[in-house]
Amino acid sequence: MRPIHYLGVFIPAAVALDLAGASPVLVFSAAALAVIPCAAVMGEATEAIASRTGPGIGGLLNVTFGNAPELIIAFFALIEGLQEVVKASIVGSVIGNILLVMGASMLVGGLPREKQTFSQTAASAQSAMLLLATAALTLPALFQLIHGGGLPAIGEERVDFGSDLEKISLGVAVILLVTYALGLLFSLRTHKDVFNPYSEHADEEEHHWTPKRAVIMLAGAAVLVGLMSEVLVGSIEEASHDIGLSEFFVGVFVVAIVGNAAEHWVAVLVAAKDKMDLSVNIAIGSSAQVALFVAPMLVLLSFVFGPEPMALVFNGYELGALIFAVLIANLVVQEGESNWFEGVQLLSLYTVLGLVFYFA
Repeated sequence: MRPIHYLGVFIPAAVALDLAGASPVLVFSAAALAVIPCAAVMGEATEAIASRTGPGIGGLLNVTFGNAPELIIAFFALIEGLQEVVKASIVGSVIGNILLVMGASMLVGGLPREKQTFSQTAASAQSAMLLLATAALTLPALFQLIHGGGLPAIGEERVDFGSDLEKISLGVAVILLVTYALGLLFSLRTHKDVFNPYSEHADEEEHHWTPKRAVIMLAGAAVLVGLMSEVLVGSIEEASHDIGLSEFFVGVFVVAIVGNAAEHWVAVLVAAKDKMDLSVNIAIGSSAQVALFVAPMLVLLSFVFGPEPMALVFNGYELGALIFAVLIANLVVQEGESNWFEGVQLLSLYTVLGLVFYFA
């Protein structure tokens, strides 16, 4: 058992505190800590599957199950009408995976080595797809500004942008989902050799979990994440007020980090083992999946659940962070190699964003 698994004691603790009506800060903290070991188990299970499928499919499986906690957390927030928290968590997930996860992976993996290499073609394809998705996500805000409207203010829970922007957001969501499906066809069928390059070391290490056990552990962890997410979202509003942090900051950083703990854990772990193909696939691929699948899926769900449809209009801080992070991602992966100092630079920008968002 790994040290992170001992955090599993917070699963029953979070449930007990919630049922006992304890302080929202205690409930929120326990639920957040409880998500982490569940996400770590999901990450370890997907790593076991990835060891048999290659970095392309393995990375896809990891980001798919790794993003499940975030999608579940955001869904419960959507039901509660916390649309700005949902959008903050979307942006937080994208910048967290690019700057925090990839930065930490390059730092940890690069410290004992002069440099690490990864598939330039695969990484460039994913980062380009992420850039195009980011353009689509920012255009509704541009429409709002050009037509004399304003962006959401910090601290608002939800804003009614009118039927035109709701229709635009719905159309953008459908287009992004179709693009995501075609991206899967591209990476898993027509160009699978690019995303699953043959490795002469493929048989050197085999995970100790069998595929059957990995699937069972994934399913069990996903159920526990759903339970903890409901507790987490139920306490987020009061907890953020008691702590003295805005829901905006909590959504961008706390919720995003907790919801993506699986990718954080596995990406750094495999980078330390000099498997940068898988690590970069997880970091960039997860961000792309959030932009192309999680965000549009939440828009579609908002038309069925929640008080009103969610328009894809982000505030100015979110737009700036999103655009800068994605542009940097495209720049970093251009050469197909990385070193520890590039990791330091990515982590430095993430820290600066955290400082600015704290005072926002």
